[in-house]
Amino acid sequence: MRPKPLIWRLLAACLSALFLVLLLIAMLTSHTVRDFHQAQMRLQLETWGNLFADQVRGSLSAGGIEAVQNALQRFHLEDGSQLMLMLPDGQVFTGAGIERERIENLASRAEVAEALKGHAHTELRSKPGAKSATLYAAVPIQGDGRILGVVCISTSMEPLEQMLWRINLRILFGGALAVLFTIAASLLLARRVNHALETIKQGAERFARGDFSNRLVIPDAMETATLAEAINEMAAQLHERIRNEVQQRCEQEAVLSSMVEGVLAVDTEQNVISLNKAAAQLFKIDSLGAAGRGLQEVVRNPALHRFVAEALSNAHPVESEIVLSDPAEQMLQAHGTVLRDAQGKDIGAVIVLNDVTRLRRLERIRRDFVANVSHELRTPITSIKGFVETLLDGALQDAGEAMHFLEIVGKQADRLNAIIEDLLTLSRVEQEAEKAEVVMRHGKIQAVLKAAIELCAPSAAAKEIAVEMQCPEELHAYISAPLLEQAVVNLLDNAIKYSEPKGIVEVSAQARGSDVAIEVRDHGCGIPPEHLPRLFERFYRVDKARSRQLGGTGLGLAIVKHIAQTHEGQVLVESKPGRGSLFTILLPSREGKEKAKPDGQEYS
Repeated sequence: MRPKPLIWRLLAACLSALFLVLLLIAMLTSHTVRDFHQAQMRLQLETWGNLFADQVRGSLSAGGIEAVQNALQRFHLEDGSQLMLMLPDGQVFTGAGIERERIENLASRAEVAEALKGHAHTELRSKPGAKSATLYAAVPIQGDGRILGVVCISTSMEPLEQMLWRINLRILFGGALAVLFTIAASLLLARRVNHALETIKQGAERFARGDFSNRLVIPDAMETATLAEAINEMAAQLHERIRNEVQQRCEQEAVLSSMVEGVLAVDTEQNVISLNKAAAQLFKIDSLGAAGRGLQEVVRNPALHRFVAEALSNAHPVESEIVLSDPAEQMLQAHGTVLRDAQGKDIGAVIVLNDVTRLRRLERIRRDFVANVSHELRTPITSIKGFVETLLDGALQDAGEAMHFLEIVGKQADRLNAIIEDLLTLSRVEQEAEKAEVVMRHGKIQAVLKAAIELCAPSAAAKEIAVEMQCPEELHAYISAPLLEQAVVNLLDNAIKYSEPKGIVEVSAQARGSDVAIEVRDHGCGIPPEHLPRLFERFYRVDKARSRQLGGTGLGLAIVKHIAQTHEGQVLVESKPGRGSLFTILLPSREGKEKAKPDGQEYS
């Protein structure tokens, strides 16, 4: 909440106190005046009742009702007051004449009931809808040892209420004058105090902005003078410290920001002291907002927390690898050592982080590739060696067996040659893509598909599989025709291998938005969904035994993936077990951005 000015606080306090005083005075005055006048009116009504009782007591004793009526007419009361006489039998008489009938049941009233017992009594009551209350008095008329009648007098309290209203108006008027005086005095006082404080505030704001050229002027008042002197002293010390801190910080930030490695410093409670830009990028956090916060709050990685705890508790440097998994997996080589101050006291730890994700990925790919190549090459080589040894051991003497073994050796040699050819093809595609040596030309997709279908025609005819093609003749794209043909051949070869005899393989191409989509669909055994994410990895097979039996090398789909990437596209797969598979090569449209040489010709 924004703080309020001092002037309004002083004014609010003074006005609040004044309002409470005026309210208390008004309440006490009204209460005192009302009680005093009510007591006077009660006494006056009882006095009138006793006077009238003395006048009519003899007439009532003698039964002179007419004399009573005359007395009622002659008895003078102030305006707004009424006089009635009630006999013990309930007859009521007023100044208007003798009323033999009961006007109302006066005996049920509290003051009349008390009067009938011989006691004068008054009651203050309000009638529904009346503007003011009415004071009722009942005085007994006693004679001959009995109650001869009751004098009932009533008068309105409206004059009293009007008088109280006039008194409250006078108090309100006096209060308004007091409020004006209070406001004027408060403003004058607050202005003098505020001027001194405003001068100190402006000087403090200058110091906060780093302007230490002018010191504060010392005011006359002792309290503000002491404050101004303290701020001047603080500004001098602060100026010196800031100058030293800025110089050191600039030197430190220049070193840390130029480092490729991430640097993280924490105190003994694992609160972040500082971290450089490289570390902030690694952890996807704000380097400025992280300072001063707990490491567990800033970076949610248990491995890093354990490593920092180990670095804090170990007097010697420690080293480990940390894995970050948000959003993608990253491998960090961490080096930690204790951080000490000028006196040699442990104040925390400093952690240096190197991103070795690419290095570890390349090492893993190399290991996997070597293992897969070794495994794939071992099988045909072992088979060739075994059968050659069998032939050398005497199987050559049996012509039938020798021919069978030689056929197997030939098949294994062909398989070995296919693996080597695919490896060379994959290596050539990667090297040409890296060196930007792939020649792209504006060519017809239909011609590429026809050439691929012709190459796969013998294998399709062997299984009596019909290959159907749908492709508009005018469909063009910027392509490397030999590479794209190789990719389609690999997809067609797989579709034919995994289709049932006398089946159908569909090859189609069409424009899909701004892209060109080449699809190869078969109706074979399909691929389980758990294998789809790894389908385009090198040497990955869904059914290893069947794949080797069909002559697959495990590199065909990897080659298709790299060819699609060379065209800045991608390859997708959709498959359901028992219902076949659909492979799609998406080639982006690049109208007007031909990457071919100036003399490039269309492929047709």
